[in-house]
Amino acid sequence: MSRRRVVVTGLGCISALGPNVDAFWQRARAGESAIGPIRNLDMSDVRFQNGAEISGFVPTDHFDEKQLIPLDRFAQLAVVAARQAVRQAAPEWSDAERQQTAVVTGSCYGGKTSEDEGFRDIYSGLNKRGRVHPMTIPRLMANAGSSWIAMEYGLQGPAYTVSTACSSANHAIGQAYWLVRNGMCDVALTGGCEAPFTPGSMKAWEALRVVSGDTCRPFSKDRKGLILGEGAAMLMLETEERAKARGARILGEIAGFGMSADAHHVTQPSVDGPALAIERALADGGVDGAAIGHINAHGTGTPANDPVETAAIRRVLGAQVDKVRVTSTKSLHGHALGAAGAIEAVATVLTLQRGEAPPTANYLGLDPECDLPLILSPEACDAEYALSHSFAFGGLNAVVLFRAYRA
Repeated sequence: MSRRRVVVTGLGCISALGPNVDAFWQRARAGESAIGPIRNLDMSDVRFQNGAEISGFVPTDHFDEKQLIPLDRFAQLAVVAARQAVRQAAPEWSDAERQQTAVVTGSCYGGKTSEDEGFRDIYSGLNKRGRVHPMTIPRLMANAGSSWIAMEYGLQGPAYTVSTACSSANHAIGQAYWLVRNGMCDVALTGGCEAPFTPGSMKAWEALRVVSGDTCRPFSKDRKGLILGEGAAMLMLETEERAKARGARILGEIAGFGMSADAHHVTQPSVDGPALAIERALADGGVDGAAIGHINAHGTGTPANDPVETAAIRRVLGAQVDKVRVTSTKSLHGHALGAAGAIEAVATVLTLQRGEAPPTANYLGLDPECDLPLILSPEACDAEYALSHSFAFGGLNAVVLFRAYRA
């Protein structure tokens, strides 16, 4: 079967930058960082205090009380983002089309909120009966997001969740793209979701000593580490033929996907793995590195990650790098772990569609090991092709190649 073009017809996003795509984009394009003090947890005994929380999210605005019984926060966010993407795409599925629609999501943690609450009460003795909520397992299972999206719309194609730490969403998007491109499905809802702000999780990140004490400064001198974020983003993918036949508005195109493993170290990155994933994404799309005009970098702001990513980009693109405009939107919405790639995919699609790119915020000056042509203030971007990078603990790398849609 010949390769089919896969286009994006719907976007959904809820993050620290706002409750929907429009709010997200207005703040992102202006370079307005949503990083600030964590308000929904007692952080008095945690070394770091800042994060990128979603503000003003009220679950009962989106779900009735009965629906909320088995829904952890991360799955709530997934469904909200999916509803936005479906509303924009307006697919009007027939029964046969629902059977040909996939749901592929990414999540690093799954229902960490429910897990932390239930087990904390048992271990501390607060729960005298020694029981947790009867819906604890459905709440904490990592596939809850994809399962609830499939049930919401009666979608009977492949539905599953990928959990590859901070590359989860990009792995999900790439696999959904391949399902549609290769004819296994005609439509896919794909993205990622994460809600990591729990006491246990914060103490675990504190112990790892990679979280910044102030803010996220990707590729900057004096950067101190990452800043955790939460959120969800979803993309509606379908064949170009189907989208055009039903008169859908096409927002962008996925042109390639590449993935690799470092096989090196569980937390220390290697140049080889990320470079290989970038090369494979370009090869999968049949695109030369010279065609790349924009990169939404992994750019976590950690001392270790940023020089390695810089070296990987320069290895693959060579002198062409100096013509590429690079940004890390984690400086705006934090590192949403398993949802990061999906939030960044939304930013990348909008960058190509609207011809403007969000800046990398909080920059303090050049680190010679991170000598990339960074976007530091809002600027025009006329790129045709863009890469979106995700590189995870465990050495798991996933790179999506996007294209501005041309009929």
